Amino acid sequence: MSLPVLLDIEASGFGRGSYPIEVGLARADGTRCAFLIQPADTWTHWDAKAELLHGISRARLVREGYPAVEVARWLNDELAEIGVAYSDSWGYDNTWLALLFDQAGMLPRFRLEALRRLLSEAQVTLWRETKERVVQDHDIRRHRAGDDARLLQLTYSETRRLAAE
Repeated sequence: MSLPVLLDIEASGFGRGSYPIEVGLARADGTRCAFLIQPADTWTHWDAKAELLHGISRARLVREGYPAVEVARWLNDELAEIGVAYSDSWGYDNTWLALLFDQAGMLPRFRLEALRRLLSEAQVTLWRETKERVVQDHDIRRHRAGDDARLLQLTYSETRRLAAE
């Protein structure tokens, strides 16, 4: 069974002024990757509570992050042929993705869809409990984009299996 491609974004905070700081993918083959994003000069919002969750400092982004144009180019290279990636937080992730591509001066060659579109009602019912079990079974580090994308993908796969039984 081919898995859907899942995308996750970590951000500087929530709400007005927040921006993407890390983007991660879980590919259809189950491999994952993630890139830190160097803040643009105009991206100044920083929420210390968000940093406590993801553990990424702004100084680290400045030091180790990739420019928005490189991250946007990588996303297009990864996703243009597939055409779609899924997110469990479409409202936030789509906003941050648009901000990233705007900063890069590029258009995405794929669309981001809500993961909920793929889930049956049985999967929705099983989701929360299954997700917690997957975190424990796979020792996944939460609130990092690549790991969270893979967590969503594994949870999708497991709820699909359970719903079919």
